[in-house]
Amino acid sequence: MKVLGIETSCDETAVCLLEGEGNPPAGGRSDFKFKLLGNALISQAKLHEQFGGVFPNLAKREHAKNLVPMLEAALKDAGGLQSGKTAFNFEQLQATLEREQELFALLIDHFAKYRKPEIDAIAVTHGPGLEPALWVGINFAKALSAAWDIPIVAVNHMEGHIFISMIRNEKGVRFQVSGSSPETYSLEPITFPMLALLISGGHTELVLSKQFGEYELIGQTRDDAAGEAFDKVARLLSLPYPGGPEISRLAEESRKLRMSDIHNYGSRTSIKLPRPMLNEKNFDFSFSGLKTAVRRIVEVTPPTEDQKLQLAREFEDAVADVLVAKTLRAVDEFGASTVVVGGGVSANTYIRHRLADALAEAGGFAKLLIPPPELATDNAIMIALAGYFHAQKGEFADIATLKASGNLRLETKT
Repeated sequence: MKVLGIETSCDETAVCLLEGEGNPPAGGRSDFKFKLLGNALISQAKLHEQFGGVFPNLAKREHAKNLVPMLEAALKDAGGLQSGKTAFNFEQLQATLEREQELFALLIDHFAKYRKPEIDAIAVTHGPGLEPALWVGINFAKALSAAWDIPIVAVNHMEGHIFISMIRNEKGVRFQVSGSSPETYSLEPITFPMLALLISGGHTELVLSKQFGEYELIGQTRDDAAGEAFDKVARLLSLPYPGGPEISRLAEESRKLRMSDIHNYGSRTSIKLPRPMLNEKNFDFSFSGLKTAVRRIVEVTPPTEDQKLQLAREFEDAVADVLVAKTLRAVDEFGASTVVVGGGVSANTYIRHRLADALAEAGGFAKLLIPPPELATDNAIMIALAGYFHAQKGEFADIATLKASGNLRLETKT
């Protein structure tokens, strides 16, 4: 089955085409295999840097401008960009893309030059995320679906992060994040119960899965998500956006100084930040107070470069302490056999190592799955993967009622 993936939930515009076969990675076994036929992604991070975060209307405009070029790049990689014409209903297309006139014009031009590709399903993110950005991707998918007569699968963005964390390659070849790949990839077999720690700019949550495709939200952030807190603290320290990598860079530099010059380091100002909700008997998170603690420190006196290093390290330590403690508590309570970590913050090397070490020290009974850093951030591959399994079960969207859901939860309705 060939699935076209479309991702526009935030500030990455991504389109991919993958071909998969086989069954879900459940019950400790999996015969699922896939090839990445084509993949294209463009980030808007530099454009949003001036705002210190993603500006929704700018993201919407850029998605509208970039979706057709990303589609053509992915199809070209896959050898599926064939000259010719695609017949379409002009009035229907115009109505679908009424709010995206630039995208409308680009798609008309595309249909005038290229024929319908060989695709079995279109998978598109319908939430969670920034609704203006989500709508562009959804309307694009609706337009393609109508013109090509191909069904749509509506994908939960967070479920995509779970699937991308399972990717493996038996030859040990590093996954390519752009273009096509001649390699055949698979997904790690999952033994249930599975616990997913999803950490990104907009989400910090723990999701329990007792069988494939079923999810129960057992913990979530009550205010700022972990990635959001990283970005806000970075702004307080006058660091560029995105703030997460900058905080991590300073924190790592601080740890190296501590190891190489303990005597001198020990004479420096000691900074201690809170670990919010660390000891509360639940699986929820809160990082707003941690951010506020940093703000109170820097408002008293602008931090020196040395203090910035210490603040970055202590902040990253605090976030890691909370994430690790809550995850291990959930593993113990629910007897999780597999721990999946996904979302942009999962690219943080320090947090990855802390989780791996903690699970190993706890006995190593739960297998840890984390995506390679280049696949931790938003991409279309994860949407196509999740879409494949929904399409396999015939779970297609009703185009007439499909809409963006910015606050969509990853929880199976019972």
